[in-house]
Amino acid sequence: MVKADAPMCRSFQGRALVLRSLLALLAFASMPHTVWSAETPAATEKEAARAFKNSEYDRVIKLLQERPSDQPASNDLLRLGYLSYLRLGRPEEAFKIYQRLVPEGRPENHGLLRQLAVSMLTSRVRDPKEHVRIAAYAALAEVGLPETRSVLEDGLLDSSVMVRARAAEAIGKAGMAAKSAPLRRALQDDAAAVRIAAMNALSDAKIMDLKEEFARIARTDDGPESIFAYAALYKLGQLDALEEIRGAATLPEAEVRMAALGVLGRLKHPSSLAVLSQGVYDPDPAVRAFAAGALGEFGGPGGTAPLTHAVGDEVARVRGVAAASLGRLGLKENRPLLNVLTKDPNKHVRADAVEGLLRLGDLSAILAAADLARNPDPSIRGAAAQALAATSDKQGLAILQTLLQDQQPLPRFMTAKALGKIPGPVLPLIKKGLQDSDETVRIAAAGSLIQWQARSARGRPAR
Repeated sequence: MVKADAPMCRSFQGRALVLRSLLALLAFASMPHTVWSAETPAATEKEAARAFKNSEYDRVIKLLQERPSDQPASNDLLRLGYLSYLRLGRPEEAFKIYQRLVPEGRPENHGLLRQLAVSMLTSRVRDPKEHVRIAAYAALAEVGLPETRSVLEDGLLDSSVMVRARAAEAIGKAGMAAKSAPLRRALQDDAAAVRIAAMNALSDAKIMDLKEEFARIARTDDGPESIFAYAALYKLGQLDALEEIRGAATLPEAEVRMAALGVLGRLKHPSSLAVLSQGVYDPDPAVRAFAAGALGEFGGPGGTAPLTHAVGDEVARVRGVAAASLGRLGLKENRPLLNVLTKDPNKHVRADAVEGLLRLGDLSAILAAADLARNPDPSIRGAAAQALAATSDKQGLAILQTLLQDQQPLPRFMTAKALGKIPGPVLPLIKKGLQDSDETVRIAAAGSLIQWQARSARGRPAR
């Protein structure tokens, strides 16, 4: 009996084994996809890390882009992709990755944002369009970043005079003038503006062995360059050079007088106030405007009387500069004068008066700013944005938010620049500027991001 049933038993057992195998296969196939590819994410990250270490940034980006849509990329992979885009000079694409790394509502990663801003500036310094290069170097001159030294020194070789001058300023602002051989060579540049910028940077850095060179320029040049050479000598300890500058403020050439007044305002020596005050009576309106601006930079209550005269000037430009300078003096008793100027026939003068009032803490001027921000002339709307840089009031920020959506690039550019001067909660607006369709607006926003971080994030550790 047993022998007769053995084949049947074996057949039954075989069918059972096949059935169990089929069931196991079905169960395995029905498992979630993540189980099938459990090793894939780790392998991808490992490959991306290797590629990044070998500077194969395109490979990192490809690995990130080829990631299946149903497998979210890890933060490590996103960070490698972000940094790879920055290394390739593609900050706009990096910003899209940043938004995935730091979704809205999460604490900002200020270290990553700073790297983005620096890349936004340095990736534009060789742009074929001159105005874009100028915007990039102008922003670099405002922020002064030591890590951009090679980029700044390259700028001294640019075909654009404005770029070379801004590059020289930026080297000085970054505190690298003493170590920059190319900046010294810029003293021989074909353009006076570049030579002047180099002199300013080198003398601010107290490069004493250039004293003889500055003295030679002061003796041989009979234009504005000589004034800046005397200023350099003064900064290097040759105090009698100040008398030469004061004397130049009365010379026949208007450009020389303007240079002298501008320098005296920056040097701030008390004995120069009388010369600056006299400048607002100069027959040339450009010189009067320079004198009014220099009085604002000079500071102190002594500038009130000459600036009060200047706000009544027949030339709008003089009135406007005087209004802004009155605000810079910080004297609240000047508010009635500035309130009158908010109704000036010239809209640019009104904007300067608004700036002056906001510097004095008079928030009633925001109503005038709102009116200017609706003006059909984009330059007036841009002037309103510049004026609003003097306040962090919520109403002012709301106007700036509207201007950042202006149809014309100029108001958006001026707004993006203004945001870097406001210590308030403007980071969301700056980030919006980083996504603007216009290159120069994005550049201005990047510069403002660096300035805002330096002003507002002191003491906060960057991640």
